Amino acid sequence: MLKNFIFSSESVTEGHPDKLCDQISDAIVDQFLTQDPYARVRAECAVSSAIIFIAARFRSEVSMDFTRVARKIVKQIGYEQEGFNEKMCSILTSPQANPIDEASRFDEHALSEAEIDAIAPQNQVTVFGYACDHTAVRLPLPIWLAHKLARQLTAVRRLKLLPYLMPDGKIQVGVEFRDRRPARIHSVTITADQRRLDEPSIERLRRDIREAVIAPVFEDEPIRPDRLTHLNVNPNGPFQGGPIHHSGLTGRKNAIDTYGEFARHSGKALSGKDTLRIDRVGAYAARHAAKNVVAAGLAHECEVLLSYSIGVTEPVSLQVQTFGTGCIDDDAITRLVADYFDFRLAGILRRLDLRHLPARHRGCFFQVLAAYGHFGRTDIELPWELTDRADALRDEAAVG
Repeated sequence: MLKNFIFSSESVTEGHPDKLCDQISDAIVDQFLTQDPYARVRAECAVSSAIIFIAARFRSEVSMDFTRVARKIVKQIGYEQEGFNEKMCSILTSPQANPIDEASRFDEHALSEAEIDAIAPQNQVTVFGYACDHTAVRLPLPIWLAHKLARQLTAVRRLKLLPYLMPDGKIQVGVEFRDRRPARIHSVTITADQRRLDEPSIERLRRDIREAVIAPVFEDEPIRPDRLTHLNVNPNGPFQGGPIHHSGLTGRKNAIDTYGEFARHSGKALSGKDTLRIDRVGAYAARHAAKNVVAAGLAHECEVLLSYSIGVTEPVSLQVQTFGTGCIDDDAITRLVADYFDFRLAGILRRLDLRHLPARHRGCFFQVLAAYGHFGRTDIELPWELTDRADALRDEAAVG
């Protein structure tokens, strides 16, 4: 395994067209589940120029104004361009209401173990969960820093510290690893969306971004840019983004949603799906297990693989890899994970209480996750980020 290398991860702001689509899709999921926790819904969105297209299939009696949801998200993000804003953009919808499926309207908290065993996924997927000890939230350092910079770029725009910025933006962070540990910041690249191409000057933009975005983000980081770090701000010159310049689509930023390509992900979209979709909730369950393994001190890195087949309740494959960093062998950790985590679909719903989270967060839960990653969040309480099994895993490993 490679020990010394440079690894780069990217993030984008909430105004990136792909992320605009993710947020609209997940806002629709939130609205359905807030009113009907047992709703089945799949929502996808595409945006280009001044047009938003929404395709949704659902099984619920909830009345949904898809157009209103989309315009609300466009306004929240801050699009106010003459060519694209919440008032003038055209919105096309293709809703398809299907009959209620009574078999999916079960209360997982009231089920017996035998009843949970009878509920199998209706989709097939291999999902991955990953955690490492690079950061306090147990995410790889490159994606953690990329998300921090993306958030800061949005913050200085919203606070009007840099009033010439628009919602779109792209960030890439390169980290140099030595002996597979983060050692230094190799590069930081930020592409900021400007209201006007001729204002401010490129020299002022680069100075402003370095002072208002890059410097504050690294203030509390143990590894900071040094004199050899490449700091690139709008390296191709002035940039204008958003839907009037490039299109967007739900589910196109899987690496940004997960681990920044430092670890594997399923390739399946996380946004726009209700909580009976195993490709979404399985990814959360796998992350929960991996994070607890690292929090327990059983490994510096951990990847949990779960493979699901249609109609089969338990994962057909459960694999744990620690990439040579485990204090006990991977087979032993795999057995511990199997003992302490329930990876059955209804078991995941019961443990993480996923169906009821939108209502508990006033109708805005999954939408929040649709930008800046589904893992390692510190701005919202996520049940799959809890390290509630770490002590038990540590004690059991010591006993073994």
